[in-house]
This record gives sequence, structure tokens and C-alpha cells, in this order.
Amino acid sequence: MSGQPSAQQRQIAREAARWLTLQESGEFRDQHHAELQRWRERSSAHEAAWQKADALRQRFARLPGTLALASLDRPDLGRRRALKQALALGALAPVAWLGYRQLPMAAWRADLHTATGERRSFDLPDGSRLQLNTASAVDLDFADGRRELRLVQGEIAVDTSGGLTVRTGQGVMLASRASFCVRQYPGGCLVSVMAGEVQLQPRNGAPVVLQQGERAGLSAEGTTRAERFDPQLPSWQQGLLVVDNQPLGAFLRELGRYRPGLLRWDPALERLAVTGTFRLDDTDKVLALIAASLPVEVHYRTRYWASLVPREKLG
Repeated sequence: MSGQPSAQQRQIAREAARWLTLQESGEFRDQHHAELQRWRERSSAHEAAWQKADALRQRFARLPGTLALASLDRPDLGRRRALKQALALGALAPVAWLGYRQLPMAAWRADLHTATGERRSFDLPDGSRLQLNTASAVDLDFADGRRELRLVQGEIAVDTSGGLTVRTGQGVMLASRASFCVRQYPGGCLVSVMAGEVQLQPRNGAPVVLQQGERAGLSAEGTTRAERFDPQLPSWQQGLLVVDNQPLGAFLRELGRYRPGLLRWDPALERLAVTGTFRLDDTDKVLALIAASLPVEVHYRTRYWASLVPREKLG
């Protein structure tokens, strides 16, 4: 599947988002049912986009389709204006759906997956323990003696006491008795070993073995130099984001992985430093803590659209 959606795919997704927003707005009438059906029948791409939008609605009751609901108790003019704004906002959703925050169709079809901001744990058939981080997807293959995971998207943590293989588009990771994390990036992945050892086998390169407390990048052509890290530090596996003097821009980009909707900030804030331990279960609270400790303000256009700006100087 192509990493970037075409212009036609984006347009169809925008149309699906508008239909979804209208359907959830309370303004959906009988005539709209027929119009929506005709739209869905235009092509298989239209139907696939609608199925994806409808799946999102069922899995994320919080996504943009519900944003128009808050306007329903307003007078007609305000209500129509709010609905128009909601429709415009709904058009933004496909950018997230089809971009880096969207689970592609392959991910929705995966055996195990998580939504944005969701983390889940699973016991695998061989007794291994698997954790999925936000917006992640994995296929399982334990048939005929195989013990294999395929990381479709996102990030996983694996704790295995037997032979287990994790496969990505760049290569495979082989572990016997180990605890390790694999995070997928465009064109590569980062492998971190908390215990034991893991062999990295690039698709077109020489194998490398990582020991406890080491991490390295894996691409199709090879691996990066292994670097040390502290495997005892809390992480997303404990529902925490721990940073020490990290630039605010980098911090917000990481936090944004766990937050549905749009998170924006003034470029002037990029280099402010953040230190602390933050719980990932409540990103609104994290933003409030940032505003309380740094000279920034958080403005909410909607619950799902937050912007950080420099705090105005007093006097």
C-alpha cells in the first residue's frame, strides 16, 4: 500500500467525512439517505472510504462527526453556521485518517490494533506477552509451529520466553528469551532491548545482535550503530511520558501521538525546555501542566483542536 494517498483519495475521504459529519449532526434527512447511497455507488473507492469512515465512527465516538452535536440547541442561524463550521472541520479529518495518524486499511484488517491514545495488552498463544501502543496494528501467525508477529503500524513491546519473530517491511527481529520494543517509522523502525538479546536481520543487510540496554534503527539496507539507554526508565508501557530538558516542540510531537484531533503550537515555543513525568491517559491535563510551568497558553477551538501560544506579557 502506498505511503501517501493520492489527490483523488484525499478528495473522496473529505467527501466521506462531510457525509459522516452530516449524518451525526441531526440534520440528516430522508433525501440525504438516497444521496449518500448514490455517492457510495459511484465507485469501489467511494464505498471503501465510507466503510472506513463508518468504522471510525463506531470505534471512536469522539471523532469529528460528533462535533456538530454541540450546536443543536442554538437558534436556527447559529445552528446553521455551527453546522457549516462543523462540516468544514470534518473535511480536516481525512488528512489525519490518510496521513501519519491514520491506520490504513491494512491496519484495520490486522488481527490486533489500537486507536489513537489507546494502549492494549495481549497474551499470545505461545505464552508471550504483547503490548500495543497508540495507533498500532499487528498480524499474528502461530499456525503450523510458526511464532511470528508482523508489525503493520505503530509500536509494540514483546516479552517472550521462547523463540519469536517480529517482522516489518525492513526485516525481521529474532528473539529467544527477551523483552524488547519495536517502533515503526516511515522507512524504518527502532528496536530497543530491555532484557535478553535480539537479532536484527535487515532485508538486504548483515545481521546485528542487540544486548540488554541497547537500541538501534533497522532499515531494509542495514542497521544504525547501537546506542545505550536505561531500560529501567518508565515508558509508555507504564502509561508514562518521561522527559528531561526536552525541547517543547519534540515533546508535543510525541504527545500528539496519543491525542485524537489536532495539536498545534506557535513555532516560537519550539525550544522551550520540558522536564517531568506525565501520564498519557489524560493529554488535556498534560497540556494544563505545561501551561502552568511554562510561559504558554492553551487555546481550545474544540475539544479536539488545541493550540499552544506564548503567554502574553502582563503590563
